[in-house]
Amino acid sequence: MALVRLEVEDGVAVVTLDNPPVNSMPIEAVEEMTAIFDTFNDRDDVLAVVLTGAGKQFCAGADLKPATTGEPEQGYEWRRMRKVREISYSIIECKKPVIAAVNGAALGAGLGLVASCDILVASEKAVFGLPEIDVGLMGGGRHAMRILPHSLVRRMVLTGYRAPARELFDRGVLEACLPPEELMPYAMGIARQIAAKSPLAVAYAKDSLAAIENMTLRDGYRYEQGNTNRLKKSDDAKEAVRAFVEKRPPVFTGR
Repeated sequence: MALVRLEVEDGVAVVTLDNPPVNSMPIEAVEEMTAIFDTFNDRDDVLAVVLTGAGKQFCAGADLKPATTGEPEQGYEWRRMRKVREISYSIIECKKPVIAAVNGAALGAGLGLVASCDILVASEKAVFGLPEIDVGLMGGGRHAMRILPHSLVRRMVLTGYRAPARELFDRGVLEACLPPEELMPYAMGIARQIAAKSPLAVAYAKDSLAAIENMTLRDGYRYEQGNTNRLKKSDDAKEAVRAFVEKRPPVFTGR
C-alpha cells in the first residue's frame, strides 16, 4: 500500500504523507516521497507543489519500530541514512516550488521535511520539535537551523521542546498560522499564484534560491545575474514585457 498520495490538478501537485496514525516515515515512505519529487522535475503539468499530512498529523518523524526488532543486516543503517539525507535534497533541489501545509505535529524527520520546503504555512494545532533526545537518537538540528533561531534549535535538541505554530508565526518563521479548515485553501491559493507565473521564470527563481543559500553575497548575486541573463532570452520573458506594456494578462509557454 502506498504511504504517499499524489494528486495533480490545474498545475498544482498535492503530496500527502499517509501512514496512520501519526504519519511516521519508514524507509519505504522516504523512498516513495523522494521518487515523487524527482518526477516533478520532468513534469510539465506540475508547476507548484503542496506537501501535507493525512489526518491530524503532518509527520511524527522516523518510524522507530525497526529499531526494536533486533540487529539490522550489515550495511542497512548506512543505506537508510543516505536515503534519509536525499529526501531533503529532492525537495530543496526540486525545480518546482514546494509549500509546506503543516496540519499537525512536525517532529524530527517531519521538521526536516518542513525546513526543506520553500514556503511554510501551518494550522493553529501544529507543533514543531526535535524530540530525538528522548528516544536515544540524534535529530535534524542542521535542517532546523535553516529556518529557526540559534537558541530555539538548541532548546529543541537538548530538551525535546515542541514549539507551537503560533510561536513560530510570531517569530516570523511561518507565513500564516490558521484555523485547521483554512490551511489547505490558503496553501492552495499560494500554489495557484505560482502556477500562473512563467514556468521558466519560476524554475530559474527556484534554482537561484536553492543555489545561493550557501554562497557569499558576491557569488550569490553573480549566480542570480547569470540566471537573469538566461531568462531574458526566453519567449516567456519577452511575453511578460509585452503583456505589461499592453496592460493584459501574459500567456506563457514555458519557452
